[in-house]
Amino acid sequence: MDNNDLSLLDGEAGLDNPQKNNNSSSTDLNIAPTAPEDIEKMLGLLTHPEASKRMLAARVFCELSDSRSIPFLINLLDDICPLVRVSATYALGRNTSPEAVGPLIDLLGQDWNGYVRKGVVWALGNSSDRRSLQPLIHALKTDISAVRLWAASGLAQIAILAYEDMIAAVPPLIQGLRRDSVSAVRSNCAWAIGKVCRELPSNVIYATAIDALIESLVEDEDLGVKDDARAAILRVGDSRGLQTIEDLEFEGVI
Repeated sequence: MDNNDLSLLDGEAGLDNPQKNNNSSSTDLNIAPTAPEDIEKMLGLLTHPEASKRMLAARVFCELSDSRSIPFLINLLDDICPLVRVSATYALGRNTSPEAVGPLIDLLGQDWNGYVRKGVVWALGNSSDRRSLQPLIHALKTDISAVRLWAASGLAQIAILAYEDMIAAVPPLIQGLRRDSVSAVRSNCAWAIGKVCRELPSNVIYATAIDALIESLVEDEDLGVKDDARAAILRVGDSRGLQTIEDLEFEGVI
């Protein structure tokens, strides 16, 4: 499947929106939410010679946390089958480990398959590892829409770990909110900005982010983006933003 087709498919299929459920991978992979009866068997299948068996086992660990699976899942990131690699990325988003972050970042930079890269940014967003910040920023700026969507949400999860990372993450999120051609990506940028701003002190970066949210609330043509910008302002509780919302509601604009 062409990478351009991936973004279209995601828009049509209504796959998980990470801003609403950043810990869910089962919908995207159509995994039954039932734990396997024989975990030892599933661990063994992670090295099975048949790709379908490796994929089945990796998908189990998208729902199940077991640290014993991590070394095998990291090895599956190099699997020749893209479906196995996709499953391994989501499984490593559930079974997070510092040892997986480097291989995931490498995979993000080199895998041709958009579904794989989408799984990688989901896993990196869950990693609680600051090494993920710059790769997620790059994905937000350059990748296909389905990957940009989840990169925005992942940035919010990672950036709040350190002040300097918040400062680095806000400008590309503002750029995505203002310029991305896909409304769902702009919506996730609005959500991410709101999440980061809740942790920021009142400074120039904070003020610029609130400006961007207000701008989207007033000017974005997509009602969903407007709603997400409004919700972000309400979550932050910024007085200037709240006054703008009140004024627009009084004027009947929103």
